[in-house]
Amino acid sequence: MPVVQRFPSLGIMSAPRFETRSGHVEGAREGPLLVFRGVPFAAPPVGALRWEPPQREATWAGVRDARSAGPAAPQRGSIVMRMVGIESIAQDEDCLTLQIWTPALSGRRPVLVWLHGGAFTSGSGSLPLFDGSVLARRGDAVVVTVNYRLGALGFLAQAHALEAGAIGANFGLLDQIAALAWVREHAERVGGDPDNVTVFGESAGAMSIGALLGAPAARGLFRRAILQSGAAHNVSPLASGLRIAELFRDAAGAPADALRALAVDAVLEAQQRVVDQSWRHVDGLAFQPIADGAVLPRAPLGAVAAGEAHGVELLAGTNLDEWRLFAVPDAKLRSMDEAGLVRRLVRVPPGPSADPEALAREAIAVYRDARAGALPVDPPSLWLAMQADRVFRVPAIRLLERQARHARVFAYLFDWASPALGGLLGSCHGLELPFVFGTLDHARAADLVGRGEAAQRLARDMQDAWLAFARSGDPGWPAYDEAKRATRRFGAQPGLDFDPMGAERAFWDGRL
Repeated sequence: MPVVQRFPSLGIMSAPRFETRSGHVEGAREGPLLVFRGVPFAAPPVGALRWEPPQREATWAGVRDARSAGPAAPQRGSIVMRMVGIESIAQDEDCLTLQIWTPALSGRRPVLVWLHGGAFTSGSGSLPLFDGSVLARRGDAVVVTVNYRLGALGFLAQAHALEAGAIGANFGLLDQIAALAWVREHAERVGGDPDNVTVFGESAGAMSIGALLGAPAARGLFRRAILQSGAAHNVSPLASGLRIAELFRDAAGAPADALRALAVDAVLEAQQRVVDQSWRHVDGLAFQPIADGAVLPRAPLGAVAAGEAHGVELLAGTNLDEWRLFAVPDAKLRSMDEAGLVRRLVRVPPGPSADPEALAREAIAVYRDARAGALPVDPPSLWLAMQADRVFRVPAIRLLERQARHARVFAYLFDWASPALGGLLGSCHGLELPFVFGTLDHARAADLVGRGEAAQRLARDMQDAWLAFARSGDPGWPAYDEAKRATRRFGAQPGLDFDPMGAERAFWDGRL
């Protein structure tokens, strides 16, 4: 059991230890916190365990060193990581580990479990951006960050397993479930309350949570959830998942029974080829959760509407300018005129229609009229606004609407603008992360988010709201419902709005 000894003659504390189900681990003291890194929550998913559900980790003798983070899942990196100065990270298929920050090994504190984003193909729970020390100290809470399998290794469907009635998809999602089960089992050993676990995540991490709300195996593993820029829409139908599997086999140049023997670099190379062409074959991301009939018996949003996540309180929201991050490499956007905007909307229509061009022009008129005098209405700005709503804001609203019938839910909108690139990014995707974690001074984060007391004050406000929600289910503003749509605004001028950008929201009714 937990052992922390004092040596009176030396006047120092020993390194913190606790006993996991598989053996003892020894972490480090970092200021007032006890920190454990690289703690395994499942067996390495390598060899015969590649593309298999996570298995229990092996026991070990003695004391395992838990002072260094484990490697990230194999990946090629992402634009967000490069923006905050992270060019490369250690990575390996043996990646199923987690990090823990706790004020003490005794007591019953709220537990917050972080699922990182990265389009299901990049990222890590051990990135310095996600250092849990500020949240753990400020909220007297236990903070856990998790690694899970990514890309093809985490989300490639295995047709032969599915045909045999076995688990053949959603391996990254199953890793997250295994981590949450491990946390529930060990919470009391690290000073946490197993009955007060909040899972929180951003982008693909939040989309994962949206899927977990519809996963029977995840029920009872968390009491609350915070979804930042992601909801329950990013789940592929089984047919799409199987089509991606076909494309992957073609890209790898190997039959299904040879894929386990592929080198990791070959997997990543085939994965990239699939990502580059997937838009021609399927809607949405190439690698993401799949409604496989087992891990996800049906689309999670339908499961939520039916009450299958009854009692799970939600806090969900988005950033005002989500799509600006993804528009940085879009060279044609800056010179796009209205005709070009119509063409884009015809290619990517904002809903089913017998006349896509008429629908495109209707969308343009709604957004232009709603934003006139308050927000830019040039064609590039209208495209960015529609994409932000289509991919992020409206899916979050739909999830809140469905779950509001079964638990208290809360909404937020983040509109702090980045000063980077001459203001080009606005309040882009991912910008809220260093505010939530209190890592504004990390690497290039300060250049991205700005400096000064206003930024620090906003960070404290967001941390306090997240921590209050994790502790009690009340972040400090009215719950969301379809009558008033109360939404807390976090930015240079924080406040409480009711149905912000309501006309744009209403445009998507019946379409998304």
